[in-house]
Amino acid sequence: MHVVLAGGGTAGHIEPALALADALRRQDPTVGITALGTEKGLETRLVPERGYELGLIPAVPLPRKPTPELITVPGRLRGTIKAAEQILERTKADCVVGFGGYVALPGYLAAKRLGVPIIVHEANARPGLANKIGSRYAKFVAVSTPDSKLRGARYVGIPLRRTIATLDRAAVRPEARAAFGLDPNLPTLLVSGGSQGARRLNEVIQATVPALQRAGIQVLHAVGPKNELPHVDNMPGMPPYVPVPYVDRMDLAYAAADMMLCRAGAMTVAELSAVGLPAAFVPLPIGNGEQRLNAQPLVNAGGGLLVDDAQLTPDWVQNTVLPVLADPHRLYEMSRAASEFGRRDADELLVGMVYEAIAQRNK
Repeated sequence: MHVVLAGGGTAGHIEPALALADALRRQDPTVGITALGTEKGLETRLVPERGYELGLIPAVPLPRKPTPELITVPGRLRGTIKAAEQILERTKADCVVGFGGYVALPGYLAAKRLGVPIIVHEANARPGLANKIGSRYAKFVAVSTPDSKLRGARYVGIPLRRTIATLDRAAVRPEARAAFGLDPNLPTLLVSGGSQGARRLNEVIQATVPALQRAGIQVLHAVGPKNELPHVDNMPGMPPYVPVPYVDRMDLAYAAADMMLCRAGAMTVAELSAVGLPAAFVPLPIGNGEQRLNAQPLVNAGGGLLVDDAQLTPDWVQNTVLPVLADPHRLYEMSRAASEFGRRDADELLVGMVYEAIAQRNK
């Protein structure tokens, strides 16, 4: 069996694809896996690091919304569809699983031409153009939110790294807090704006740290590798404030924390709900509003708070987040609500869909 994955460009597309690849290999170590990618995408580093073959095709950026530019897309896609076809033929692909992004649409169209079964996975509450088109040709559509508008979709969640999907926060907490130099017993706020950081979150939390410390709250702050680390002057006897450029062990960061202040990317929302970590979500104020839609179901379930970027201020953190951190019962209830909403088995459910799609083709 050989499966081709189409989800390059950003970590939000690549990580679910790699989580599926890992799950496929756990079930059958002999399965062949090839990931489609472009020369400039993160997949050029992430896919080989995880031990999978990368098949490169030309990049054709897609407009996020219907615009006059759409008219030029078919012509620009011809070469990249042909390149994707050649990879599918070379690998004798039994199935294409797409996760959106630049490489997904050529993968879908190449698979359609060759009669290869297509599975679409959409991580965001508001689907992107590639997956909207791909879902028309796919018999199997998997989504991360129960109220997706994609036709015939199955709610499975987002495939997650095993270190996240199997995380027992309570069991790992002592090790995690020691690893970051945090107090083992104090309420802990984790702050991160994603892999690159978020200036707005950084500025607000730095202005709020003294008030949090006076209230007995310690802070682990991932500022982003390109942002300047703030000066730290932890007074003796005060809870620690630990700023770091980047966290490469998010499982430990989640285990160390009681609550998180963060953006609302689909992967972040999925991971936090899976591990049962309550969060205050600050959706990115640009784009098509998908981050608010990503967070809203979890917030509605009681597992998080939601605030507009413009409304995020030191006062809001002190008046809204701090009382939650100071209330163990509310933290417990929010954590339980998040856990009940979260899905830890999306990778295995998607593996089942792969086998189902291939079985139908072979009938």
